[in-house]
Amino acid sequence: MLALLGATALVLVAGTPWVLPAAGGGINLNCSQNLEVNIIDDNVTLKWNRRDESVRNTTFSADYEKPETDNWIRLPGCQHVTGTECSFSLPVLNVFKEIKFRVRAEQGITSSWCEVISITPFAKAQIGPPGVHLEAEDTAIIVKLSSPGTKDSIIWALEGSSFLYSLVIWKNSSSVERRTKNVYPRDTIYELSPETTYCLKVKAEILVLRKVGVYSPVYCINTTVENKIPRPENLDVSVKNQRYVLKWDHAFANVTFRVQWLHAFAKRNPGSHLYQWKQITDCENITTTQCVFPQNLFLRGIYYLRVQASDGNNSSFWSEEKRFDIEIISIIHPPIINVKSTSDSLRIYMDAPQDSENEPVNQHVPLSYEIILWKNTSNAERKILENNRDFTIPHLQPLTVYCLKARAHLVDKKQNKSSIFSDAVCEKTKPGNSSKSWLIAGICLGLFALIAVVYFVKVLQKAITYVFFPSLKPSSNIDKVRTLLFFVNV
Repeated sequence: MLALLGATALVLVAGTPWVLPAAGGGINLNCSQNLEVNIIDDNVTLKWNRRDESVRNTTFSADYEKPETDNWIRLPGCQHVTGTECSFSLPVLNVFKEIKFRVRAEQGITSSWCEVISITPFAKAQIGPPGVHLEAEDTAIIVKLSSPGTKDSIIWALEGSSFLYSLVIWKNSSSVERRTKNVYPRDTIYELSPETTYCLKVKAEILVLRKVGVYSPVYCINTTVENKIPRPENLDVSVKNQRYVLKWDHAFANVTFRVQWLHAFAKRNPGSHLYQWKQITDCENITTTQCVFPQNLFLRGIYYLRVQASDGNNSSFWSEEKRFDIEIISIIHPPIINVKSTSDSLRIYMDAPQDSENEPVNQHVPLSYEIILWKNTSNAERKILENNRDFTIPHLQPLTVYCLKARAHLVDKKQNKSSIFSDAVCEKTKPGNSSKSWLIAGICLGLFALIAVVYFVKVLQKAITYVFFPSLKPSSNIDKVRTLLFFVNV
C-alpha cells in the first residue's frame, strides 16, 4: 500500500533563506525556515522558526496546493498570524495523494514563498485519542468508545472498523495495580469492587498499518453499591446429545433466568442495527441454572452469551459475557452414508446426521471425510480421503459386494477434531462395461456353437442313413443295359 510509516513529525526545510532586497528604505525580511507539518486525525498544525528575531511586527501566511493542480489556496486560520504556528482542519481532498504547503513572512513588504516538500496526509497522520463514555455497575464498568477523529472524519473515513482498542485501568487509590486489556468499542470490565473509584485511559491502533495512537485523557468513575441480586457467574457451554448446554452458578434460589446471545462481529460496530442482543426462546423465565438449545440455532462463527437473574421485582446485572466458538465447541458427528451402485463403481453422498428427534443437525463447519472400503469377502481395507460430500469410487469389480464406513474431520490447522466412524454400509456393484462385452461375446460364441452342432447333426444323420438304410433304387448301369436291349429288339 502506501508508505505509511515514519516519524511522527516530518521536518521539511525549504533550503537557504531567501532575502528580499530592501525597497524604499524598508527592512530585509528573511523567509521563515524549519517548517514542520503535524497531523493528528483531521487536525493539521504548521510550525516554523523566525529567521530574524529582531524584526518586529512581522506576520506570516500559509497556503496549500491540491494534488494535480497549480492553484494555491489560502489556509483558513493561517493568514497574517503573529506567532510561528497555525492550526486548521484538513481540507476536503484526497488524503492518499501528495499536497504542498508554503509560508511567507509579511511586514508591509513580503518575503518570497517558502515551498515545502510534498507530503501525503494519510501517511503522515497520527491516530488521536478515541472518545470515551463510561457507565458504572456494582462490580463492572461499561466502556463505550467512539473512533478517533470526528464523525465526518476525512483521514479515517475508510478505517472506522479497523481500529483496535486497549485500555489501562487502576484503582484511584492505588495507581500501581494496573490492568491492561484489549476491548471492543462497546465492552465491559468485570471483577471490580463495589463503591470504588476506578480510573482508565484508552488508545486506538491500526495493526495492518502499524499505526499506534495516543492515550485518551484519564477518566474516573465510581462503581455502584452492591446489587440486591448478584449476577450469574461461571458460565460454561458444552455439547450433549447434539445440543448445546449452557450452565451457570447463582447464589439465590427462587429466581428465574433468561439468556441472550450476540454475534461477535456486531461488537466491532456497536452503533449499527446488528448490535442487538437476542433472546433464546427456550431459555426465558427458566428456574434451573442451565439452558438447553439446538445446535442449528447458530451458524458457523463466534458468539457471546449472557444470563440475567430476576425475582420478579428486581433483576441482577447481566453476567459476564461468555464467548464461544462454534468450530471449537461443536462435536463432530459421524455422517450418514448414502450409496448408489453404478457401472463398476459406487457413488457416495455424505448426508447430515440427525439428532435424537430425527432432525438433521446442521454442521456449519468445514469438514473432510475419511472412508474405509473393503470387499465383503475380504478383510483387506482401502483408505480414501475426500473433501466433498458427493463423490464416486471408481474402478471396482462388477457384481461384487463392497462395504464402507466413514468419519468426518474438522478442517482446521489449529485443532484436530474428528467424529467416530459411522455404521458400515454394504452395496453390490452392477455389471460393468467389460462384463457386457463378455456377455455379447458369449452370446455370439453360443450362436456359432449352435450352428456348428446343427450342421454336425445333419452330416451324421446322412451317414447313418447311407450305412444302415441304403436306397432300393437300381443302379444306373442296369438301366443302361435295359435301354440297349430295347433298341436291339426293335
